Amino acid sequence: MCTSLVVGSMIGSGVFLLPASLAAFGGISILGWLVSAGGAMCLALVLARLGAVLPRVGGPYAYAREGFGDFVGFWVAWSYWISILAGNAALAVATISYATVVWPLLGTSAVAALAAALVALWSLTLVNAHGVRTGGQVQLVTTVLKLLPLAAIGIVGFFHFQGDHFRPFNPTGDSPLGAVTATVTLTLWAFIGIEAATIPAADVRDPARTIPRATILGTTIAAVVYIVCTVAVMGIIAPADLSTSTAPFADAAASIWGGAGRWIIGVGATVACFGALNGWVLLSGQMPRAAALDGLMPAAFARLTDRGTPTIGLVISSVIASVLIAMNYTRGLVHAFTFLILLATLATLLPYLFSSMTGLIMALRERFGADGSGGSAPVGRMVLSVLAFGFSLWAIVGAGYETVFWGFLLLVAGIPVYVAMRWRVA
Repeated sequence: MCTSLVVGSMIGSGVFLLPASLAAFGGISILGWLVSAGGAMCLALVLARLGAVLPRVGGPYAYAREGFGDFVGFWVAWSYWISILAGNAALAVATISYATVVWPLLGTSAVAALAAALVALWSLTLVNAHGVRTGGQVQLVTTVLKLLPLAAIGIVGFFHFQGDHFRPFNPTGDSPLGAVTATVTLTLWAFIGIEAATIPAADVRDPARTIPRATILGTTIAAVVYIVCTVAVMGIIAPADLSTSTAPFADAAASIWGGAGRWIIGVGATVACFGALNGWVLLSGQMPRAAALDGLMPAAFARLTDRGTPTIGLVISSVIASVLIAMNYTRGLVHAFTFLILLATLATLLPYLFSSMTGLIMALRERFGADGSGGSAPVGRMVLSVLAFGFSLWAIVGAGYETVFWGFLLLVAGIPVYVAMRWRVA
């Protein structure tokens, strides 16, 4: 279940759209995938180590607080929670967007689409309020279902593969380094969710062993699926057609199996978004709960029901996400919604940044000791933390100056909440 939480949280709508975004970069985009996968694996290994030695609720929040104290811990929890809320709204909308393949009415009626998106969100809120294990079971089933159509394209697609689609290898006219950097900026977003298994640590059996294994295995599965499926789709559809496709996997399936294939992949994409939404709904209650247990967010978020679920946090999170969904279906606020999603994506990188440095701090303490005595922490662990930090920083830079600026303002907006919580404690 932990592995499916990682895989399900990462594999959402992005994998079904990225081949079209990468079409202009040609074959060199595969190198971008490999670099992103390498950076993601560095992060996964750092998080796996932290999950083993610090199996606490909140994952990256708990690690940031351990390494840098309450204020940075609150900052990470605040930004991560906001990103989850906006991400849940986006995933609910994306789920309904793909569902138009099965129910065309959802593509012509804004009211029907809004109602369906809210039903998707609140049905999963109820599932996770029933219990973390129930949410985990749903995640396991949806992860298996979403991987089946992807595996079909990835395997069968190679029988329809055309190598000419990858020539020239770098059609951008840019240097190889510049082209790879541009593709990494696109592909790294697909790995958001690496930390999913670390957040509900209190509900994981034998977390010191389960969380590291699930994190590494889940990241590996996602990376393999991304790269294999992208190569297959690019080999099936000509670059010129792929760059203008709004549903590249469905178009690839249609060229192999006809209309039935398009319908099957449409269903698979819907399940993929639905499964990702389930994973993030689960986390929307766990992250504020972790901060509330430490007195950094209102105590209501820490309360558990008889089933051991933070229902108040789940409900509050889904209420806010519902407002954002409604904003998406209000013409005048679409741009605000889109911009919020962009900021939320940036906000998810902060936990990676601070978690990497916490890993370095712990390795240095183990290596040299607080009193200057020698330790046994391998140098490789320190190098890994530095690489993970560098990858996270690169990702933030790739988001662009304007996004970073507004992202900083989003963080500053949380300071009054922190002050209020500190004042109550004082």
